Formats: sequence, C-alpha cells, structure tokens
Amino acid sequence: MSEILVVDDEPGIRDLLREILEEEGHEVRLAENGEQARAARLAKAPDLVLLDIWMPDVDGLSLLKDWVTAGLLTMPVVMMSGHGTIHTAVEATRLGAFDFLEKPVPYKKLLQTVENALNSRPSRTSAPASLDALGNSEPIRLLAQRLRQAAGAASTLLLTGEQGVGADICAHFLHQPETPWVAVDELASLVERPLDWLTQAKGGMLFFAEVAQLTPLQQKGLQLILGRHREYAVNVVCASSENLANKAAAGAYSRDLYNALAQTAVRVPPLREHREDIPHLAVALLRDSLAKTGQAERRFSDPALARLGRHDWPGNLDELKSVVHNLAATVLGEVIEVADVDALLGVADKVDGGALAELFALPLKEARDAFERAYLEAVLQECGSMSRAAERSGLERTHLYRKLKQLGVKSGTRGENS
Repeated sequence: MSEILVVDDEPGIRDLLREILEEEGHEVRLAENGEQARAARLAKAPDLVLLDIWMPDVDGLSLLKDWVTAGLLTMPVVMMSGHGTIHTAVEATRLGAFDFLEKPVPYKKLLQTVENALNSRPSRTSAPASLDALGNSEPIRLLAQRLRQAAGAASTLLLTGEQGVGADICAHFLHQPETPWVAVDELASLVERPLDWLTQAKGGMLFFAEVAQLTPLQQKGLQLILGRHREYAVNVVCASSENLANKAAAGAYSRDLYNALAQTAVRVPPLREHREDIPHLAVALLRDSLAKTGQAERRFSDPALARLGRHDWPGNLDELKSVVHNLAATVLGEVIEVADVDALLGVADKVDGGALAELFALPLKEARDAFERAYLEAVLQECGSMSRAAERSGLERTHLYRKLKQLGVKSGTRGENS
C-alpha cells in the first residue's frame, strides 16, 4: 500500500481524489494549502505527491522548488492545474516534477499516472543530484563537477573543509539512489568490529563525518575498511575539518591512513567564499524552520539579507542554520529586519569586553536602548547620510529620525547629497 499526499485548495477535488485513490488501495493524506503540505512532508515523506499549482498562500512550483533546495524531493511529484500551459508543464518538469496533469483529470489518466509515478520510485526516491542545499553559485557548480569527477575515478573520497561546510550534503550528492546509506556514528565499533559497517553498507555508501579525531585503534579499523571495501562494493566518503597532512607529519595521525585517504580529496569551500548564495540559503532555511515549528510566515528585509551576506560565518552552513532558526523563533514582527540580525550576530563584537559586560548588567530596556544607540551611531558613521542609513538599518526615514531623537543620537551626517 502506497501513501499519497494530495495538495489542493478545493475541498471537492481533494475529497474526490481521496475517494478514488483509497478505492485503489492507497493511503491518502490531504493538505489544503502549501503550508500544510510543507508540514505534512516534514512529518513523513509520502510515496507520491499530487500537487496543485495555483493555491492562495504559495504556488505549487515554488513549493516544489523549496523541496528541491532543501533536499526534500525524495518522492515523485505530479503537478495539477486547471489553467495549465505548455510553459508551466515544462517548468514543472525542469524543477523535478514527474508529470503534469490538467484538471479536471480523467479517471483513467489519473490512475495510469499514479501507477507510473509510483513505479518510478527506484530512480527518484533519493535526493536530486544537485548541491542546491549549498547554493547554486559558480564555486558550488565547480564543486559539483569536482565531486562527480572524483567519484568516477575512485571508490574512496576525502572531503576537506572547515566545520559546518556541508560535507554530508556532498556525500548525499554522490550517493546512488536505492542503495544503502550508512553514516558511522558509533566510532567505538571501528575497534571491535569494523567490517560490520561494510556489511551494513554493502552495495551502497559508508560516510564518516569526521575522521581527524579518530583514536589510533579507530584509525586502524578505518584502514581495514579502506582495504576491504571493494569486496563489498561500498563507496567510502570521509570528511575532515582538520589538516590531516600536518597531523600525520607531527606523528598525531597514521601516515598510512592519511596516504590512503589523500589519494582522492576534494575541498568544500567555506560559506564566505560563495557569499552570493547566502541570501537564497537564508530564505530557504527560514521557510524550512517555520514549516517545522508551525509558526506564522516571516520574511527577511533586503537589508537584513545583505547583512547576512556580509558576515564571515566561521561556523559556515551550520551556523547559518542556527542563526536563521533563532531569528524565526524570536523575532516578533512579520519582517526580520537588519537590526534583528545585528542583535544576534553581534554589533556588540565591536565593543570591548568590559563595555559588553556592563551592557549585560543593565535592565533589558536600558540594554536595548544602549545597543540601539551604539548600532545607529555605527550605521550613521559608516553610511554618511540619512538616506543610506535608513536603507542599511531597514527603517523608514521618519522612523529613523524619531528613533535618533528618542535615543539622543546626533546624526552627524554630511547631508543627503554626499
């Protein structure tokens, strides 16, 4: 029995499709809009989605694109529309939809399409072969090319890069559909029974999220796996956020294991090297966070997205996810402004430790005023004009004037024409 998610804002169509599909022996879940569809997909991946394109809150093509970006398109999706065009059908297919149906959908056509889509799952139930969850900039496109080339040349691969760059996403990118995926999370077993991991991953992929911290005995277990993985038809992908060459040279890491790992290595760039992806990733992460928590819709202002793009992100994608989730959970308004981002990332990192300690000692209102005063003084100094300061801060100019007067901040700008 297959589970099918029907997404349509028309109750009559939802009920009719459920009746038809349940008569065919399928289990059916219903969603009346994009928000419910997001929540249903996150709760449990269905075997198939019948997705209406025109809905009041979010159109089906945007929802499909969001699933692709978040790596959630792990099931075939059939798009439906009563106002379909060839362009819409082509666009849906390009994004990853299995097929396109015009409403009202003929009974036999519906059943045949559902059957074909469910039968297609062996080639479609893995995440799509893209690195959209890391971005779509030129550095990420080059990374995808290097990964494909490396995977074609060897069955073992070392991914190098800073913590949080998304090595697991790269490994999933190389994972073949409908084959085992095993991430090693019990490192102690590398000492006692390393070959058990090869048995579990037979014919698929074995992923080690961080090999730099392995003990000498665990390193021996990994070395045994690398020596035997071909017998089990297993591809092994290892990741390291430390320089293994330096560790091996210093005697803190097995030279033999390093040599085996370093034969095929690909560097995953840090987020600051593809900043152009940050706004798109932040928007996608915000939608995902809101869908998971069931919160009301929020969006970033353009200045807020620009501020995120300027941050260096030492924790990379993991840090970005954490910051976006925090903003989704704590910002009260519908729009996340640049001041909200600065409050979290820390304009306060420009303040010396003593001043910061004094700020924390103040009551909340006084601390907020002190922060806003320091923030606006810094923005005014950097921008040089009220117009640019208003744009940078995400405030209307009249609101900015009132805020400056309230806080006793002198503009000190050079005029609007400067």
